[in-house]
Amino acid sequence: MFPRRKARWETPRADKGPGHAPGAARGARREGEGAGPVGAGGGARSAADAARARGGLAAAAAAVTSPGGAVRDVTGGAGPGEGGHGQNSPPPPGGARCHPRHPPGSPVPSVTPPGRWGMEREREEEEEEEEGAGAAAEEGAGAAAAGAGGAAADGDGEDAEDDEDGADAEEGVARRFLALQRALSERLRALPPPGPPVAVVYAPLEYAWEPHRSFVRRFLRSPKAVLFLGMNPGPFGMAQTGVPFGEAWHVREWLRVSGPVRRPPREHPKRPVLGLRCPRAEVSGARFWGLIRSLCPDPRAFFRHCFVHNLCPLLFLAASGRNVAPPELRAAERERLLAPCGAALAAAVRALRVRLVVALGRVAELRARRALRDAGIAVPVAWIPHPSPRNPRANRGWEGEARERLRELGVLRLLGVRDGADGGVDLAGFRATLQGRG
Repeated sequence: MFPRRKARWETPRADKGPGHAPGAARGARREGEGAGPVGAGGGARSAADAARARGGLAAAAAAVTSPGGAVRDVTGGAGPGEGGHGQNSPPPPGGARCHPRHPPGSPVPSVTPPGRWGMEREREEEEEEEEGAGAAAEEGAGAAAAGAGGAAADGDGEDAEDDEDGADAEEGVARRFLALQRALSERLRALPPPGPPVAVVYAPLEYAWEPHRSFVRRFLRSPKAVLFLGMNPGPFGMAQTGVPFGEAWHVREWLRVSGPVRRPPREHPKRPVLGLRCPRAEVSGARFWGLIRSLCPDPRAFFRHCFVHNLCPLLFLAASGRNVAPPELRAAERERLLAPCGAALAAAVRALRVRLVVALGRVAELRARRALRDAGIAVPVAWIPHPSPRNPRANRGWEGEARERLRELGVLRLLGVRDGADGGVDLAGFRATLQGRG
């Protein structure tokens, strides 16, 4: 655990109440059909991104092969029911949507109290990673984005799986990524507290560092071709578990991530941090990880080529407990926050040798494009709709639309997923194709 000093936003401050919102918040648009400032050529740009992604992912898969040059068989080794990965059932047929709490075929955890299946949502409902917010006006002077690297490598003891795998080169990828996360946390901790409507700031990379580190060490063992990118934590996801889109059931039972979660220094009474045993489901996380689980019943198959990350590691809460998305911050505060986040993203893309960034939502897409452009990194950025229930698009068959977008981008092919619209490509045939090109 890295040394911690008191953050400036932990000092109690007066708040103007939930009714007060800056002009940027009033002008923020919701993500919907065609939402987001993509310009008149938005559709053409998406098609071009898909073409570039399809053309580059085959080479990307070759870039993440084993040291001997051959693609490792992600179906080998322990099966879904072995090795502690908790796979109890195949993916739901036909891409059926998973229940927000318990995907079809999965055992109901004993910690789930009866009657929670029909749990009423509060007025704030699901305060998600992005809240389905569209891109606010991208004004600002483009603050200089200093590098976020240079932190000391993580030297704590490895868990049992790390000891078994044990390759220094693979462990080095996780260490570099964790060092970038630590450096970003230090930079954000030194920022002045944001103004209204923000009353409380949660920093999961500090109080939930242990499960976050467990997640990174378990699944970030090699460079990744595809980086899925969210915007920032939600109060029932990463704010509880330290894992992006970290709905507690999927993190605990499917990803098998563990670790103690401490209480934040200032805790909002309406948004308590309960850790991996949080009983409330996060719809965004359940939808996202439910889709990934339907594509790859064994999580190792997904993480063989992909990883999941958030642009900003902080959660902002209003006095009412409402999630304040970064686009709602005042322009100067937003740029002061997102400039170092963008620099850290660019450094992570380089460290992981990413070939395609898949942003969840238009806001994350625009910020990723800007960060990579400013860093001179020619990596394509595509997008899929954000799964938040506050995004109207996500409530009209989100899983089907997201799956189709991933097929267009070539991600399903990279994962070896059999898909009728994708020509019925199987994993063995795709491996042979990659080896033939190598």
